[in-house]
Amino acid sequence: MGPRAPLLLLLLLWWSGPLGGQQQHLVEYMERRLVALEERLAQCQDQSSRHAAELRDFKNKMLPLLEVAEKEREALRTEADTMAGRVDRLEREVDYLETQNPALPCEEVNEGEPGGSGAKGKGRRNEKYDMVTDCGYTISQVRSMKILKRFGGTAGLWTKDPLGPAERIYVLDGTQNDTAFVFPRLRDFTLAMAARKASRVRVPFPWVGTGQLVYGGFLYYARRPPGGPGGGREPEDTLQLIKFHLANRTVVDSSVFPAEGLIPPYGLTADTLIDLAADEEGLWAVYATREDDRHLCLAKLDPQTLDTEQQWDTPCPRANAEAAFVICGTLHVVYNTRPASRARIQCSFDASGTLSPERAPLPYFPRRYGAHASLRYNPRERQLYAWDDGYQLVYKLEMRKKEEEV
Repeated sequence: MGPRAPLLLLLLLWWSGPLGGQQQHLVEYMERRLVALEERLAQCQDQSSRHAAELRDFKNKMLPLLEVAEKEREALRTEADTMAGRVDRLEREVDYLETQNPALPCEEVNEGEPGGSGAKGKGRRNEKYDMVTDCGYTISQVRSMKILKRFGGTAGLWTKDPLGPAERIYVLDGTQNDTAFVFPRLRDFTLAMAARKASRVRVPFPWVGTGQLVYGGFLYYARRPPGGPGGGREPEDTLQLIKFHLANRTVVDSSVFPAEGLIPPYGLTADTLIDLAADEEGLWAVYATREDDRHLCLAKLDPQTLDTEQQWDTPCPRANAEAAFVICGTLHVVYNTRPASRARIQCSFDASGTLSPERAPLPYFPRRYGAHASLRYNPRERQLYAWDDGYQLVYKLEMRKKEEEV
């Protein structure tokens, strides 16, 4: 082992020289990288300090502005609460004044006798209607309103069949359409995607206006007869009533309404030329003609044959009328203004003559969105189903006997 020791020592000395040079280069490289990192960290620290200073300055500037904005917001909220209280007090005062000073009942003034009142100058007298039921009630006030949802366009009709299933809902959207939606329950109609829950019933002829009616499993509606447009007559001269079986989806009867020169009965609902209604007594029609273009007419119809049993010329004016309904043989006409405001029953006509115009209540409707495109009375529920600018509403009614004083 002695001879090999010097050789091993020489080899170790020869390898230690190159390794020492590489380590030196590595150390110098690491030192340069550390110096670069320190410089970058110093720059980041300077930038962070500058940004923090700018943020403090911005905060100091914004705090006073936020305090001012908060004070202004509180002032606006206080002012809004004050205005709301004033509006509520004003509405209560208006309601009180309306209660204390009701509108005068509808009376036609005889132009031949200044200042006097009497029947319209048409030269014919209308026979009193003989009630077929013991219904002796009339509307006392519109007690409440419930907004169900918004479905369809601004004009349409939604209703129940007073003689059919209690939960089934019928929706007829638009003034010229041929497809009705049928919902099995009211809950299905109130869903967000209500149309998916409905069955569709298509009628062979499109309806006109919003005067349709569902009664006893049939859809009653008006259409323009084939001899209307382009047939030598004006489109509104005559209308054909259709009786459509909803279950069989067939037309079971039709009849031309026995009145010529038909014009829209409601001054604020120009699309409707005849308005069908149902009450405890059966089927009715509200219409108007050129013979007396200032007042409404009422007809009692046979729901089986569509024959007109009786007709009356009412004292209720067409001007500013928007809808009507019948309760126990009494026509109640709802009036409004343009633009729409708060609607009110301002004329009532009892075909049986039991309720005099002086004793007829003239209630207001609750505030709502716009004007009534249709009103349908359900005698089973004593509720009104209304279409108001695309919103479907339900009005609950309070009744009283016709003989009671207002």
